[in-house]
Amino acid sequence: MRRRKIGVIISDKAQKTVVVKITNYVKHRLYKKYIRKITKVYAHDEKNEYKIGEKVMIEATRPLSKSKHWRVIKKMT
Repeated sequence: MRRRKIGVIISDKAQKTVVVKITNYVKHRLYKKYIRKITKVYAHDEKNEYKIGEKVMIEATRPLSKSKHWRVIKKMT
């Protein structure tokens, strides 16, 4: 079972690649307040079918390039 995450596409300018923003909420150790942590990852999109603003599920995969280690699995509704 590979790691899967849900995020929003923020860029689709590159060929066969999308940039996905993943939001995690983490509790601050001292103040006990939840903080939003944002991570941007590059994901493989073979057919260039996903566009900016779509919510997608991505899955970890073998390194496809220097910075691309994820691939888009499906569109979430």
